[in-house]
Amino acid sequence: MPESGGSVVLRWSSHPRCVALARMELRKALADWGLSGLEDSAVLILSELLSNAGLHARVSPEQVIETHYFRSSGGLRIEVHDGSPERPRPRPANLEASDGRGLLLVEALADAWGVADRAGPGKVVWASLSVPVVRPSERGCL
Repeated sequence: MPESGGSVVLRWSSHPRCVALARMELRKALADWGLSGLEDSAVLILSELLSNAGLHARVSPEQVIETHYFRSSGGLRIEVHDGSPERPRPRPANLEASDGRGLLLVEALADAWGVADRAGPGKVVWASLSVPVVRPSERGCL
């Protein structure tokens, strides 16, 4: 769990348009927290996790999906909570298929990711990203 910094918790339906709205809220949080450098990876990770929850979690229309964004001293943690006990599993992508690569992308972009139980029914799928360390020699000549 993050040490400190800030958090944003939002609720969404499983409608696909909610993914774009969640990305917008994550971008705002990253800008507020000075973590815009993580935006490209964070937004893609969020899109995959939230899309998976909407498509595969098999929750009823009245159940919501929650996103939690946590800032820590080392970076960011993204969580997607849903009411389904079904656990996501990366699968080998069929080169001809137009889907099936989401968790492979999450695995490639995140420093770590996983699935955990949550209070009440369902699960939490999470991913964490670290702020890249810039060495003085990488900043330029001056």
